[in-house]
Amino acid sequence: MTAGWNSAVQTRGLLLAILWALVALPAAHAQQPPPAEAPQQGPPLKVSVNRVNVGVTVMDSSGRFVSGLTRNDFRVFDNGVEQPIADFLPVEEPAQVLLLIESGPAVLFFAKNHVLAADQMLQSLAPDDRVAIVAYTKVPEPVMDFTTDKLAARQALFSMNFMQGFGELNLFSSVSTVVDWLSPVAGKKAIVLLSTGIDMSTDVHWDTLRGKLETADVRILAVSLSGDIRKPAKKRKLSADDKANLAKLNEGFAQGDQALRNLSDATGGHVYFVGNPGDFSKTYAHIAGLLRNEYSLAFAPAVLDGQLHTLRVEVKRGGVQVEHRPAYRAAVPAGAEPRQQP
Repeated sequence: MTAGWNSAVQTRGLLLAILWALVALPAAHAQQPPPAEAPQQGPPLKVSVNRVNVGVTVMDSSGRFVSGLTRNDFRVFDNGVEQPIADFLPVEEPAQVLLLIESGPAVLFFAKNHVLAADQMLQSLAPDDRVAIVAYTKVPEPVMDFTTDKLAARQALFSMNFMQGFGELNLFSSVSTVVDWLSPVAGKKAIVLLSTGIDMSTDVHWDTLRGKLETADVRILAVSLSGDIRKPAKKRKLSADDKANLAKLNEGFAQGDQALRNLSDATGGHVYFVGNPGDFSKTYAHIAGLLRNEYSLAFAPAVLDGQLHTLRVEVKRGGVQVEHRPAYRAAVPAGAEPRQQP
């Protein structure tokens, strides 16, 4: 009994040391988020000469999609100036969902079941929704290409190998690569990111990635997997070294939380911090509903200057949360040509 207990404590201590090694390096070179006073901007919308289209998700206080809204319930602001809504349409269309899943040691030992709970989301998707699965540690590795075959997607999810990649966790560079992969995919698309938020990327920094997200047309919905890692083991007394390692881990995961917020905010998405492990299935079912339902608004831009414009959408109803891409790039005026570089 004593030998088994000591072995368990040593194993946990070794695991904590491995995880601390992962969070210590990114803490040393973590990129700071933009200053609080800087205007929050998101990816530009697809723009034609005389139309800007934007998809809007409206949720109630329980996080459920609010249906039944009309054109008169919305207000759209371009660089702070209200614009007449030219077209309005409640849209329920097939979703294209890429599951981007961290497969490093933290997930293997603490959150594998939380990842597998994403099976609930796959079951909640409509028959014509398309899903792809990509795992990442050092680089993103495709697990399954886009398909409407939810059974195949569920089988791929449960067959993922979490024993690979005990090394770098390059979140930012992996997101950057996946956004490039999604660029030629037409239609509404989203990345559902299952991650601790730890980033050790050396080739892609936050400011660079933010610029790419500001020119992409993909929404990121992030789910933090680090909740259980921060909790001390039940019915087990931790040593002083274990407690010190946990404190350092918590500091690293706080930075991870901010990374997940930055990624989702930059795309007009959402981040979920799930406290109760039993609530992961509910979270994934909620995400499945949001992926499919939205309102489509359009307005004619008053200025065609080729510049980045901030975008704000308000709903004339209290107690709701509105999510959308918070910026777009205006079209170049008719007849104008971009200046050629020498």
